[in-house]
Amino acid sequence: MTDAPPRIRTLLFGLDMVGTFVFALEGALAGIEGRLDLLGVAVLAFATALGGGLIRDVFIGALPPASLADWRYPLIAFAGAGAAVLEFVVFGRSNATGIAYVDAAGLALFAIAGTEKALVYHMHPLVAVLLGGISGVGGGIIRDVFLARIPLVLNADFYASAALIGAAAMVVARSVRVPPAPAAVAGIATCFTLRILAMTHHWHLAVLAR
Repeated sequence: MTDAPPRIRTLLFGLDMVGTFVFALEGALAGIEGRLDLLGVAVLAFATALGGGLIRDVFIGALPPASLADWRYPLIAFAGAGAAVLEFVVFGRSNATGIAYVDAAGLALFAIAGTEKALVYHMHPLVAVLLGGISGVGGGIIRDVFLARIPLVLNADFYASAALIGAAAMVVARSVRVPPAPAAVAGIATCFTLRILAMTHHWHLAVLAR
């Protein structure tokens, strides 16, 4: 990524940092709701926050993965976990609706960050969209596996679809020469809005069952 313009590197780093904090917060809140101890909450926050980005970097050949090469990633992840624990201590409970909104924000941020990084590594736009989707849902899959429940992305829910559509919206915006930052905002807004609408109106993909 050394040949990427400074503004692109700054955009990617910013998306990664905010997404890492948001997903760490969501993972920790999910761990608290699942009655894990403090270590379990920290581990779940770390895995949720960094899992999607790690998978993305391995797939595009960005080695070592940024989440392992840069100490700021785990620091931000544990900061998110600390914020979740502090919230629980102050308010005495976790809010399921709040967790869902935080999860939607993390999904949007990582889907767009993953797509942008794939484009920086000169991946085909279609591949970039797919990698954006993987980046967005990877941490959530790890979280759900750790909590011994069916991953949300594999259930009949408009989850990965929102990530893919948001990533595609960003790629389309970039193809018509929209600057990187506004294109990223458009993709994030598209993904987040679709995910919230899906939760509000109970949108589901078709289930193939007899």
